[in-house]
Amino acid sequence: MNWTLEVVAVPVADVDRAKEFYADRIGFHIDHDTATIGGPRFVQATPPGSGCSIVFGPAITGMAPGSLQGLQLVVADLRAAHALLRERGVEVGGIQVYGAEGPRPVRDGDDLDNVGFVHFTDPDGNGWAVQQISARADSGPA
Repeated sequence: MNWTLEVVAVPVADVDRAKEFYADRIGFHIDHDTATIGGPRFVQATPPGSGCSIVFGPAITGMAPGSLQGLQLVVADLRAAHALLRERGVEVGGIQVYGAEGPRPVRDGDDLDNVGFVHFTDPDGNGWAVQQISARADSGPA
């Protein structure tokens, strides 16, 4: 049986500011921007290639804006993703390698697969990590 995660609610204070950040700076596709009659507006956005989206808007979640931490994106080329985020004006940390000794800055020649990360926050302070995974092992039937 497959169990798929499809949507994660992200608490934000300003829907327009969040939409600009996720669409224009990060490159998420805006699936819809909906204002219900007499109800709240909400936006659903999906990272390129992802089966899981984020949704944000007033009253979408009881969490305070900026309180969601640990969201994680996965890319095949972390160096390229890091460069793209910087080009788009995202304040992103340096590339880190996580090993037995803890995180350290990347060095020339480091293989980043599974252990390479960069971190950034959205305008509200919600925390994201980007990890490099270029191939996954087959997990077999569940």
